[in-house]
Amino acid sequence: MAVSQSKKKVTASSKTQEEALSVAKATQRPGQTKEQTRLIAQGIQKGIEQYKKQHKAKIRKLDKQQKKKARAVVAEIDSPEIQADTQYKQHWLPWVLLGASWVGFAAFLFLS
Repeated sequence: MAVSQSKKKVTASSKTQEEALSVAKATQRPGQTKEQTRLIAQGIQKGIEQYKKQHKAKIRKLDKQQKKKARAVVAEIDSPEIQADTQYKQHWLPWVLLGASWVGFAAFLFLS
């Protein structure tokens, strides 16, 4: 079975048409006919439309990437983390210094 796809003819916005015509008129050469100017304006209009399509596609792609990153962050936050039992071993030096200071304080009190 052959499926026929109907192409919708997309008409450009009036703003795009006006912009393309103004650019075509600005670059018009002496002796150029109205038909030539109209054809140039159509070419410029197609270029503007193509640029807009590419720009929208780029924005969609960036938006998808941002959403994907956001989902990954949310999934990372929601997932239970495996926490290892970490045992901290304290150094002996502070305890020795504390004991020495108490011994020194006691000796000071007895000798005074």
